[in-house]
Amino acid sequence: MESIKNRRTIRKYKQQDISADLLNELLEESFRASTMGNMQLYSVVVTRDAEMKAKLAPAHFNQPMVTSAPVVLTFCADFNRFSKWCRQRKAEPGYNNFISFLNAATDALLVTQNFCTLAEENGLGICFLGTTIYNPDQIIEILGLPEQVIPVATITVGYPDEHPEQPDRLPLRGIVHEERYHDYSPEMIDDIYAYKELLPENKHFVEINHTETLAQIFTNIRYKKSDNDYMSAGLKRVLIQQGFLDE
Repeated sequence: MESIKNRRTIRKYKQQDISADLLNELLEESFRASTMGNMQLYSVVVTRDAEMKAKLAPAHFNQPMVTSAPVVLTFCADFNRFSKWCRQRKAEPGYNNFISFLNAATDALLVTQNFCTLAEENGLGICFLGTTIYNPDQIIEILGLPEQVIPVATITVGYPDEHPEQPDRLPLRGIVHEERYHDYSPEMIDDIYAYKELLPENKHFVEINHTETLAQIFTNIRYKKSDNDYMSAGLKRVLIQQGFLDE
């Protein structure tokens, strides 16, 4: 698919609506993704209302795509629906545990990727917001998510109003392991990351942030340990709150 080869993240959208028919068709097709035990452990919240998007924006660090995109989709790991079905059929569910959250999150992320691929093939642009699991408690409150439902991915969707450069990707040799995992030597690490480190924009990032290496941009500025620890603790609280972990 040419849309996969040429895909790029779109953050600016035309003020052109996405029809309900097209969106529902793409969602229905995306639900053909692989799923744990054919249980379909996911739900999707569609947000079109400007006021609701404005409420969601702070949970995503006020990234402008949240309010400017015609549609915001929140993909949720959902064991609520399946558990209620079990109870209504005289079967006691045992899904209030971490492995069940992982199964539901995997289901939801498989559907998310399916949707993104289908949307791009149909001329839409998307942006994946990794902030969803940073502030899940805020999203849960805004969207009214019940116990055993946790947001795991947010996608902004619209018709593209930009054509940015494709982001770089590591070479195949740096990711694919034949038969068994082969750990990386220092020389291999140098080789795999050489292209990324030599890109003019990345060299510029290093310069303006006064760091010695590109890796320090990630560890010292973008994804700091203190932030990761704080958000990990928050996610653990949400897993307890939503019934997937015991205190």
